[in-house]
Amino acid sequence: MSGEERTIITSCAHNCGGRCILRVHVRDGEVVRIDTDNREENNGYLQLRACLRGRACRERLYHPDRLKYPQKRVGKRGEGKFARISWEEATDLIAGELRRITEKYGPESRYISHAYGITGVLGDRAFMQRLLSVYGGGYLNYYNTYSTACTRTATEYTYGTAATGSSRDNWLHSKLIILWGHNPAETSFGTNTAYYLRLAKKRGARIIVVDPRYSDTAVALADQWIPVLPTTDNALMDAMFYVIIKEGLYDREFVSRYCLGFDEDTMPRGFPPGNSLAAYIMGESDGVVKTPEWAEGITRVPADTIRRLAYEYATTRPAALIQGWGPQRHAYGEQPVRGAAVLAAITGNVGIPGGWAAGTGSFSRLRLAQVPFENKVKAAIAAFTWSEAIERGVEMGPGDGLRYTEKLSSNIKFIANLAGNGLLNQHSDINRTRRILADESKCEFILATDEFMTASARYADLVLPGTNFLERMDIAPAWEYRDYVVFLEKAVEPRFECRTGYDWMLEVAEKLGVRAEFSGGKSYDDWARYIVEQTRKADPAFPTFEELRREGIYRMEWQEPLVAFREQVAEGRPFPTPSGKIEIFSPRLFEMNNPEIPAVPKYIKSWEGPEDALREKYPLQLIGWHSKRSTHSVMSDSEWLREVAPLCLWLNPVDAEARGIRDGDRVRVYNDRGELEVAARVTRRIMPGVAAMPQGAHYSPDREGVDRGGCINTLTKYHPTPLAKGNPQHTNLVQVEVIR
Repeated sequence: MSGEERTIITSCAHNCGGRCILRVHVRDGEVVRIDTDNREENNGYLQLRACLRGRACRERLYHPDRLKYPQKRVGKRGEGKFARISWEEATDLIAGELRRITEKYGPESRYISHAYGITGVLGDRAFMQRLLSVYGGGYLNYYNTYSTACTRTATEYTYGTAATGSSRDNWLHSKLIILWGHNPAETSFGTNTAYYLRLAKKRGARIIVVDPRYSDTAVALADQWIPVLPTTDNALMDAMFYVIIKEGLYDREFVSRYCLGFDEDTMPRGFPPGNSLAAYIMGESDGVVKTPEWAEGITRVPADTIRRLAYEYATTRPAALIQGWGPQRHAYGEQPVRGAAVLAAITGNVGIPGGWAAGTGSFSRLRLAQVPFENKVKAAIAAFTWSEAIERGVEMGPGDGLRYTEKLSSNIKFIANLAGNGLLNQHSDINRTRRILADESKCEFILATDEFMTASARYADLVLPGTNFLERMDIAPAWEYRDYVVFLEKAVEPRFECRTGYDWMLEVAEKLGVRAEFSGGKSYDDWARYIVEQTRKADPAFPTFEELRREGIYRMEWQEPLVAFREQVAEGRPFPTPSGKIEIFSPRLFEMNNPEIPAVPKYIKSWEGPEDALREKYPLQLIGWHSKRSTHSVMSDSEWLREVAPLCLWLNPVDAEARGIRDGDRVRVYNDRGELEVAARVTRRIMPGVAAMPQGAHYSPDREGVDRGGCINTLTKYHPTPLAKGNPQHTNLVQVEVIR
């Protein structure tokens, strides 16, 4: 006789862009179905409805390919040959390698890779940070992320902080919203983000989408789509500056009071003339006037369209220019970030309801406590440069993005890759990366935890079977727009020999002689209670552990929208820059004396951009978008999601016809770095000269090295951006041929 069905409230723990409610129905210890938030919407409460990725999580939980037990590499690294071992043997191996490598190379040789497969506060990364801190004194840090390196870094040089966030209800005051490379209909970017945009549109806001693709966001929300060639965003922005300056459409009072370096009158003292934004735009500094006609030849956006866009943005108040993370994942990704922020500043759309200061405007009303640790190692590399630190860490310096030290004492020798596929699948230039990882004399030990044998796990020396989020308890904050927390209740017991990171790390700590220091006398459940208790100390309104567990969610309440820099504009407080103003001209960047890092935002001709001579050989610009078919590589093999969003390469009919490609044809996509095969989708939803495919597909090379899985990083280039040392993975030139 079947047991009674019970319902568990939880949320996906993946780096998906949302934080939605899942109602998990369990009978006889098994998940039988998953649906989503059905609470009554009142008093401002919006249901946190899950997308298909969340509802398909039962498929992942019970997938036959899940890792079942610890496995030790027995072949050459990368061959994929492993043998089953016991957990006792696995923890012996980890403890032994940690001891050996720490004694030989020191703590700077140890690295926890950039990965967000588990986004709850009790994830494996949190406990590994604590373990390496109590044993050996720490590990090599990283700063920035693959997602946001340029937007965080460049925004700080404009506003003095990357915290430029306004809340989404602020859009309800906007009369114009420009979504520049921003696609929340597919990537979520905070649960209900697309819904807030629909509300703004219903209240009369006009929405313009600037994107090489006619994205789902453009389909659902846009009054106008403006396609622009990848890497040329700043040429479009420069021409907008020209129109705004030439026609006197900028907010003179705001610029005079709050901005540094707009024109010669607002330049700081001690700098030579001709370095202001206006001097650059009007050609005084380089002899090139940045007219719409000039920009049309670069961007392929018609000059009249540029004029109308500039005029509409400058004269419609308030207006919100919201920039996604795609434009800053380019060769010179710092420049569109600064350009968009400066457009907001000179039109007076900063610090006012309905305006928008910069980027996607991430913010956090709520500060959730974390598992404590003390890393005595201060050295940090840019997250994107870890593969370089394996090869030449001791040679890296500040010019390579090294921070808080002049020199490293060791290359990376130990990597803990915890619930992530960034060692290979999600990192640039897969063929380069796999050569680095395959050399066992470089990084001497690689530990991986995962639910599946991913491309990254295949390059590990030890692979541990991790728990699915439905098999453990956790607490997770909302994504980007942080004003609520979800309690992730455990739905079922772990399958096979799968264990949480804290469970096996306790054994490693025991063998290293630091169990008491590592555990602090706490069980996994105790750490969850600790997180709540510490959060309540800072926020007494935060619920008790029992209350949070019972309700499943805690949402903060507020009376009015959060508006970034409201105090600076309304009360005259200084901006957190060295000058106290919005730094259109950055003295700090000027002192770097690097033409790739200009003091005012500029269009810079990109390597593998539309003006690169390499286009003679590889004529198409390839970009990769975040699709609803997967969360990076998580769920990429889901049958449900494959049906909803099949993996394919988008080509404009002009480019397809020139190559004899028909819709549905199998095509070869290649450049000097590698090649892959994928189905073609011939569509007018992408501009000519550009090809696009979803990122996140699983790398699956054949014997000749041709990727049959369709992973875009077979083709991307490892070439960190000049200032943030960030990820330029949308900057690629390729050729496409039909396979007959």
